[in-house]
Amino acid sequence: MEQEKQPDPVVCNLEDAGCTCDFIDKYMELQSEEQTAAQLRLLAKQRCQLLECIHESQKKLDCLDYLIYQLKNRRK
Repeated sequence: MEQEKQPDPVVCNLEDAGCTCDFIDKYMELQSEEQTAAQLRLLAKQRCQLLECIHESQKKLDCLDYLIYQLKNRRK
């Protein structure tokens, strides 16, 4: 009976974090080469990109909240 290969938890974590296949391949390559500093730089860059997306979404929410505020106060 052939044993089913378990998914790598690191790969699963990177996928859950929204990393692309290219990113994951590069990260795993660096891991196999034991280049921890390069892995950390790669993760930090990805984190910055995700944070920028959050900030952009927050700006959009702020715009909608302002319109909601205006409409509610106009009715009073």
